[in-house]
Amino acid sequence: MTRQTQPNAFDALVELLAQHGFDGMAQAITLLFNEAMKLERSEALAATPYQRTEQRRGYANGYKPKTVRTRVGQITVDVPQTRGLDFYPSTLERGERSERALKLAVAEMYVQGVSTRKVAAITEELCGFEVSSTQVSRAAQLLDEELLQWRNRPLGETPYLILDARYEKVRHGGSVVDCAVLLAVGITPDGKRSILGVSVSLSEAEVHWREFLTSLTERGLHAVRLVTSDDHAGLKAARKAVLPGIPWQRCQFHLQQNAMHYVPKIALRKQAAADIKSVFDAPDRSQAERLLKQTCVKYQKTAPKLAAWMEESIPQGLSVFELPTAHRRRLRTTNMLERVNKELKRRTRVATLFPNDDSLLRLVSAVLIETSEDWETAKAYLNMETD
Repeated sequence: MTRQTQPNAFDALVELLAQHGFDGMAQAITLLFNEAMKLERSEALAATPYQRTEQRRGYANGYKPKTVRTRVGQITVDVPQTRGLDFYPSTLERGERSERALKLAVAEMYVQGVSTRKVAAITEELCGFEVSSTQVSRAAQLLDEELLQWRNRPLGETPYLILDARYEKVRHGGSVVDCAVLLAVGITPDGKRSILGVSVSLSEAEVHWREFLTSLTERGLHAVRLVTSDDHAGLKAARKAVLPGIPWQRCQFHLQQNAMHYVPKIALRKQAAADIKSVFDAPDRSQAERLLKQTCVKYQKTAPKLAAWMEESIPQGLSVFELPTAHRRRLRTTNMLERVNKELKRRTRVATLFPNDDSLLRLVSAVLIETSEDWETAKAYLNMETD
């Protein structure tokens, strides 16, 4: 059968993806390896599983595990066995080229921006024979099932909850819109970080945040002592509805940024920022409240709007003083989640534009699984036994 030659632009995409992402997606790589080898066995046998045909050249005979070393780490694949035919999948013998093709195939399935026909062409390059769109879709479904299982896994006691959102461009009905990726990170009772959940919505409206937070509680999220987030109106309303009575820490970093909108002169910004920081860096809440009162008085004449805003808003960033001293610095902002967002951006910039919500959710879920697994093996983020 004649091979198709991929366009230069497609080769460039292979190179880009090989350099900038999907390096840790061992599980997804394993799934695709297994699917590719099964397809290759069917090609060798001239028959799909359970198919009756006069052209059959042998029979499927189960699988044998094999450990393979790749740049994404050590993976264990299920090598298809045959009876009545000498067969060994060439997929396992194509070295780095196969690995790069696998990465791209996984990437294509995540972004879904190119047609399944193009994904089939890549799998043909990997396996050495043509693969139908239906077969490619089945491989993508295997990946989706694993990602869905992770997103729906049970949760438990989570003392600290950090919430944030980022935006990605998605095509909807012929138009390109900015879709919100809602993220939740938790600190577990043993002090470890964990990605609790992710959701893709058309906006950060209350209905979307409420649905997302409700899904977390339905999965078993409980015993939350503090929620840290920005002051988005939709999130604020949803948090009060789903997690009533739980103390809220408004992100101090965002408070600092918001304050600058109320400074009337550029020359005052540096001093105003320093004054606000001194409030946040106070040794205890009583000292912070005393400094806040002094600062508000200081700016009543030179920046009255700033003084009024500070008096109303800054106290929302002081809830962290009720926590143990050793916990405050890491829970007074959403910066920890901001770093997760940067990693997501590094991966999603390859796709640039997603054709639908599902493709965006597929990619961010895969990246977040990597992050969460790394956190599981890392040392504790907080010492939960501290006073």
